Amino acid sequence: MPKVSIFDMAGKSVGEINLSDAVFGIEPNTAAMHATVVNYLANQRQGTQSTLTRTEVSGGGRKPWKQKGTGHARQGSIRAPQWRHGGIALGPKPRDYSYSLNKKLKRLALKSALSSKVAESEFVVLKDLQLEAYKTKAVVAMLNALGAEKKALIVTAAVDNKVVKSAGNIPGVKTATVNELNVYDILNYDKLIIVEEAVKKLEEVYA
Repeated sequence: MPKVSIFDMAGKSVGEINLSDAVFGIEPNTAAMHATVVNYLANQRQGTQSTLTRTEVSGGGRKPWKQKGTGHARQGSIRAPQWRHGGIALGPKPRDYSYSLNKKLKRLALKSALSSKVAESEFVVLKDLQLEAYKTKAVVAMLNALGAEKKALIVTAAVDNKVVKSAGNIPGVKTATVNELNVYDILNYDKLIIVEEAVKKLEEVYA
């Protein structure tokens, strides 16, 4: 059973917490994490790119020259793909890139990502995260005290507008709730800073 320290916002250790083996202590499954990250990125694609085919380019309604006797290759339209300013033969069209993965694989991937963060000592548990006002300075001071000067993901149990807005304009910092947590964000950020209450919620759902 993994055991990690609990810190306050000043970076002082105020206790320890035993994490669930079923969620934070499994052998990370690289294949599951990879599949989930690829799926996440595919689902983010808008798929709005579009090129014009020969039927959509304006002009080209008249046959450029007669079929036979000119010495040229036969042509039906100056908007065919081989012509300058012609249509695109096999260009991209709007499409949906999203696809779904089964629930068992997604759960395994999330638990693998969390376990890898714990194993690499990049998992920081906060006793509580309460801001008295909308202050970016307070969040920066907390991150520095916790040794998370680079990219950090702050996870809370529920939406806290003061935390979201105070951390919103710090480069490399993102906030999320337990319900919004995904494998891509966990792996993409150097430090995972999570409130103790959020840890308990994760264990309730995934243990």
